Amino acid sequence: MALNVALIKELRDRTGAGMTDCKKALEETNNNLEAACDWLREKGIAKAAKKSSRIAAEGTTLALANGDDAIIVEVNSETDFVAKSDAFKALVNEVAELLLSKKPASLEEGKALTADLFTSATVKIGEKLDLRRFEILHKNENQSFGTYIHMGGKISVLTLLDGVNNEAAQGLSMHIAANKPVYITTNDIPAEAIANETAIQMEASKTDEKLKGKPANVLENIIKGKVSKYFAESVLVEQDYLLEPGTKVGAYLKKNNLTVNTFIRYETGEGIAKRVENFAEEVQKQMQ
Repeated sequence: MALNVALIKELRDRTGAGMTDCKKALEETNNNLEAACDWLREKGIAKAAKKSSRIAAEGTTLALANGDDAIIVEVNSETDFVAKSDAFKALVNEVAELLLSKKPASLEEGKALTADLFTSATVKIGEKLDLRRFEILHKNENQSFGTYIHMGGKISVLTLLDGVNNEAAQGLSMHIAANKPVYITTNDIPAEAIANETAIQMEASKTDEKLKGKPANVLENIIKGKVSKYFAESVLVEQDYLLEPGTKVGAYLKKNNLTVNTFIRYETGEGIAKRVENFAEEVQKQMQ
């Protein structure tokens, strides 16, 4: 059957379904547009596509390790109610396991790989669902993975240590979940970030009565101290270790002959702007 581009375009506009699905629908219905719309609805594809304009800002995160590979993933839903459902949790586990087994090189590849899972789940669950991000790590025999999942997936952490100590990797993942470090060491802080914070502290010093009249060299040292303190709170090795109060993470690592190679911390919905809607309007939409 000849490919009818105009019909495919019209079907896409009417249903929001993808080009491949529209082409298949028209092939199955002998280019009958109305029948193709019904075919997509029967398959649940049009229903799933219709939900694609919604904002998915809830959801969950998951970190899991399997042998020498590990993954951390975030999958979003529209509501917290769905995020806590068994069906959604099953989807997230299935998505994570598929991604870990196939190891796609990018988010786009990951979305393509899991598209069928999401389409099926969207129809079943009734909300827009989205694979927001994931990262896959590989370790060698001299390294350790640590994973930690907090509040049922609100926060997940994946840590890779240089050194074999699974207990330490697990404990550090818990610490990272609670303390939100941004950098591993001070050497990891970009020069641009330091310069920006220095400029902020210099500007703030101009209105600080306690600093007025201080010699330039003294003021410079005070500003350096403020900048160092600011970044110390976001540097992992400078933080007090959650599981050993009074001990810095750096000291704990040194004592155990370990080094943090990398860590990844996901918090559900961070950075996603949620749409605020009038409740009456929302009810009216549901009735349409």
